[in-house]
Parts: sequence; structure tokens; C-alpha cells
Amino acid sequence: MLQSELAAVAELARELRLWTVMASVHRLTEPNRPHNSLYVISDRGAVVTRYDERLLSKTKVSYMYSPGVSPVTFEVDGVRFGCLLGMEIHYPELFAEYEKLDVDCVLFSTSGTPGNTAAQAQGHAAVNSYWVSLSGPAQHSATAPSGIVAPNGHWLARCPTDDSPSVAVVNLDDSSDAAADAVTYGRPWRREARAGIYAEHQVIDPRSEDRTAAF
Repeated sequence: MLQSELAAVAELARELRLWTVMASVHRLTEPNRPHNSLYVISDRGAVVTRYDERLLSKTKVSYMYSPGVSPVTFEVDGVRFGCLLGMEIHYPELFAEYEKLDVDCVLFSTSGTPGNTAAQAQGHAAVNSYWVSLSGPAQHSATAPSGIVAPNGHWLARCPTDDSPSVAVVNLDDSSDAAADAVTYGRPWRREARAGIYAEHQVIDPRSEDRTAAF
């Protein structure tokens, strides 16, 4: 039944010429547990890649799934995407990893929205200066409606909070007001700062070394 439903979605993606990212369980060879995954389906209806959740919850890794092993990126019309899933909203190092891989947008999907998931999505977008999509079930929309965060950390579009099935749509335009400064200045500067540019400006000074020096 699951295979039939997945195939139907892929066929509809082909008919609509619509790139589609869809969460599902991915079977492995027995006796291995399956992956918790995101299938990336092209506008021709073909699976072009798959992301497998790497940092699982204790329940998932103990009883349900085999963890994935690597990040996954793909490009559509010159826009580079990365994928994350499930509990991985709580791990900033995974979002930082995608920044190093030069993605323009991270697609994050979850079947639950514990805690401050939406706030974390905003934070990841702001500190990495890229777009972040948050996709979750409609029944959680009262506390964490799905939407897209711009590189400046502001929500550019959000679904309604009334539990209704809905879609959020944005243009991923790096020249827009919501993205230009973050992408043009913020992201390059943080990369430069992390590359060690401060070393030549550091000084040897007793008042610097003495942490108890008053005023």
C-alpha cells in the first residue's frame, strides 16, 4: 500500500512537472531496520536522491530506524537545497554543515513539533543566512504552522493556524529585501571570520592576560 501511494505521488509530480520532497519510511534488506527518509522526486517523476535522518531520537534508534550517514544536496534551476528531518531541528551543527556545503535553502520536515521548533527554524536561517522551510502536520499548526523563513530570520510565508490543509508559497530571491543583506554581507563575513582573520590582530598585553585587572 505504501509503495502504491508513493508511486502515485511520483506520477502526479511528473504530470504537474513539479519537484516534490516527500517524507516516508525507506525499506532496507532484512533484518535491518528501515531509514526515516525524505525522497526527492524530480519534475519527471523520478527519485533523484534520498535523505535519511541521521540524528534520531532514542526511541527511533532503539526500536524503529537505522540512522543515515551523510548530508544530501540537490539543485533545481540553480538553487541548491539541503534536507533535514525529524529531531534534527535540535542540532545546529547539521544546519552549519549545509552552510559549508553552500546550500541556498534547507528543507526541514517533521511529523511532530515539540518545544520551540518554529523559533529554532528562524534561528538556523538567521545564523546561516539561508532560507529554511519548515514542514509539519496541519494538526500542529496552532503552535507551529508550516512556512518558509528568509535568510534574515523573518517568516516570509506561513500556513494558517486553524488545522486546515494548506500550502505556503514564496520566491527564493536572494536579491529581495528579506535576503539581500544576509546573503551579500552576513554570510560572507561569517565565513571570513571563521577562517582565522583575527589572528593578526591579537596582541600580547599583560592587561589582556590578567583576567582580574580592574577597569
